[in-house]
Amino acid sequence: MVGGDQAAMSAETEVVSLLRGQLADIISGTFFVLIGLIAFSIAAIRRRGGVRVLVWLGLWSAMFGVNQLAYSPAIVEALPHSFVTARPLLSVSFTYLIIVAAALAFLELTLGILRRFLQLHLIVDVAVTVAAIGWFLISGSESAFLTCQQLLAVLILLALLVTLSVPKLSRRFLVLSRHRVLTIGTLIFSAEALWVNIARPLRFPVPAIYSSLAFAVLLLSFGYVAMDMIGANERRLLSIDKELEIARQLQFSILPGSPPEVRNLRIAATYKPMTAVAGDFYEFLAMDEHRAGFLIADVSGHGVPAALIASMIKVAAQSVNGCAHDPAEVLRRLGSILSSHLRGQFVSAAYLWMDTAVGTALYSAAGHPPLLRWRKADASLTRIESNGLLWGVMPESDYPVCNIPFAPGDRFLLYTDGVTEPENAAGEAFGDRRLEQIVRDNQSRTASEFSQRLLAEVRAWQPASRAQQDDITLIVIDVV
Repeated sequence: MVGGDQAAMSAETEVVSLLRGQLADIISGTFFVLIGLIAFSIAAIRRRGGVRVLVWLGLWSAMFGVNQLAYSPAIVEALPHSFVTARPLLSVSFTYLIIVAAALAFLELTLGILRRFLQLHLIVDVAVTVAAIGWFLISGSESAFLTCQQLLAVLILLALLVTLSVPKLSRRFLVLSRHRVLTIGTLIFSAEALWVNIARPLRFPVPAIYSSLAFAVLLLSFGYVAMDMIGANERRLLSIDKELEIARQLQFSILPGSPPEVRNLRIAATYKPMTAVAGDFYEFLAMDEHRAGFLIADVSGHGVPAALIASMIKVAAQSVNGCAHDPAEVLRRLGSILSSHLRGQFVSAAYLWMDTAVGTALYSAAGHPPLLRWRKADASLTRIESNGLLWGVMPESDYPVCNIPFAPGDRFLLYTDGVTEPENAAGEAFGDRRLEQIVRDNQSRTASEFSQRLLAEVRAWQPASRAQQDDITLIVIDVV
């Protein structure tokens, strides 16, 4: 019994001694794996632009930590035999992939010639990694390309040190506005690496924990500036969101507040921008209780540039009140005013003038989808195309005018191509025929009800997971 107790105590002492010798590596490896997991978690939670740097930082840290743990006999003994068999290949892969992750992380912080240098560096890193893994599988040698990898690490570290240390270079080649913390971390890591390379040939003892501590300082300083950069990007995006909301409110404010009061007409206007601001526009030019003009326009593209041009149309429309009864002149003048400001963009437009006193409408368009006219008397649907050139093609253009008599029960529909162009999951456009069928099937609905029904049909046509594909504007005019 005494002998057995002594043997057990001796085995326990050996285990404790073994763990004590590996404890620093186990703690260090676990720390770096944990840092990697934290970086991945933050990147997953943020899910906004700029988080790729955290992904690469997480990979860099996690691979370093796993590599340290993979060399700990205590950890290896606790893992399945299959892992022990694969450990050499895993270790070689991570040893060389670490420099790839580091280059990808640094790449996110750079601009200009430094970014191009890192891109070239990254290509060489990947080539060395593939060669090292391939050579290991052939020969079993883990260190054949280690000198080459160390040289690559020195090059990237020197490039970063020089850039961080020279204010003129950092302002020109780094996306960071503040990099003092990263500069300090890089200097500490570089100083430790230099000391190791001097001390080891001179046989001075250098505890391995120093390298881990220096690398931890570098990683934490890198993580700090990465979070600072992401925070600055998010503050910028929030500022842009606020500005876009203001722009949205301003754009809605330039649209007519309500349809004009025209005897014997019921008018419904619907405006659904795809983004915060849109390139669609509509305006009413009401003359008196019997006469009014209806203008609709669609600027090419989306977002702020298109919205600015739409705002210009609003200003320009104030100058055509005197010729509101002449669709060709309205379109010609507006196109002439806008031509010098479009700068490569194009605008389609349509203008309908209605006079209920005489029961006649005049219509003209500039490259716009056709006017749809439902005629109650014979239950017919007509596509009316009276198009000249898009605004922006030529400073001056002629616009043909179509004369359209109307009667009670007739319906007119002006719309932008956001109605007909949305696609379903199979890539099929909503199309003119489907639009025309909806017009035929919904004559009993009021102008407002018809607009809502049409929008619902267009939305149902698109996949539920897909956002609205284009700006949509509708003007429905019923003769009563």
